[in-house]
Amino acid sequence: MKRLLLSCCILLCVVSAMQAQEQPLISPDDSIRSLVGRLFPNSNPDISAHMNLQFSTSGVANFVEGDLEDASFKLNRVKLEILGSFSKQFSYHFRQSFNKYSNPHSLDNLSSSIEYALVNWKMSDKFTLNVGKQDIALGGYEYYVNAIKVREYSEFNDNISCYQAGVAGRFNLSSANELVLQVVNNRSGENDETYLYGLPQGVEKAKVPVLSTVNWNGLFFDNAVQLRYAASYGQLAEGKNLYCFTAGNIYEKGPVIAYVDLMYSREGLDSKGIISDLQGPVLSAPSTAQHAEYFTTVVNFDYRIHPNWNLYLKGAYERAGIYKTNGHFEKGLYRTTWNAQACVEYFPMRNSELLLFAHFLYKGHHLARRAQALGGMSPDTQRVSIGLVYSIPVF
Repeated sequence: MKRLLLSCCILLCVVSAMQAQEQPLISPDDSIRSLVGRLFPNSNPDISAHMNLQFSTSGVANFVEGDLEDASFKLNRVKLEILGSFSKQFSYHFRQSFNKYSNPHSLDNLSSSIEYALVNWKMSDKFTLNVGKQDIALGGYEYYVNAIKVREYSEFNDNISCYQAGVAGRFNLSSANELVLQVVNNRSGENDETYLYGLPQGVEKAKVPVLSTVNWNGLFFDNAVQLRYAASYGQLAEGKNLYCFTAGNIYEKGPVIAYVDLMYSREGLDSKGIISDLQGPVLSAPSTAQHAEYFTTVVNFDYRIHPNWNLYLKGAYERAGIYKTNGHFEKGLYRTTWNAQACVEYFPMRNSELLLFAHFLYKGHHLARRAQALGGMSPDTQRVSIGLVYSIPVF
């Protein structure tokens, strides 16, 4: 009865939405035996099906410049995932978030709530083809790691629409080196859905709105050192290109996980919308910024002080600017942001994805004179949250 009551209580909880990519909620290698395997123990082992559910809840208090803004319970995300294989060569991955926009986007004809809808074809031991909606193969640890380990993303990753339809080829160069070549859509919907104020006057839409990425992942020193580097190029509109460079440098051994992520993007159109959003009521005709650039550094240190307890400190420094004068936007720096976090996590059951956490976040913003002239406002904010996250292997 106690277990039943606990399960019912947990099923009332759900987690916060994050933009950045993540691994499977629970790897099939770590989960319990599949339903197919239990019902048909003598069935083909190359056929499998796994279903995972992830959710969380938290009580949150938000502060602006040190004054309480609001406090409430947040039920922000629930994800359902189905993955498995139907032969030695073919596997599939489907995942849906039930807290996202559900109407189909016009470009890929699929709801943005669908994060994964893809088939993997292992053509050889050295090459795998991925076809369908998938994560963009960017570098960095914060972007790559399962979101259960991230309480707050950097603004860079939080403003990437990272699940797109396309195709990717994965080359296993060795047991410790992987090369990924990928071509996906650079957006899911039309320009008015993608850019804060649509396309600027005189800018024509791209006829082939795709993003090409080269990604290299390497493991060294008995997998303790992980490097995840990527370079991306795409056309946002006619004559408006995107260049993105992301690098993750990770050390993971024993109780320690430490990483430094470096991310830079140079955008013909402000695809993240952070600079465009600085336009205030002083402007009668705001427009999407052009020639924007963003740079972010993320530093994180996790220490598992006990099998049931984990502590981490995390910080991010971010810059947003314009590299070429256009419209209301003159060349120069517009905003810098400091992001500091501290978190205590408690795992009541060993070898389980159930955790309780207490998290503190501080964000400090500094607006340059150029941003203030646009009427922009970015006050310092703080947040205290206590919550629960749980990933359940349904079968």
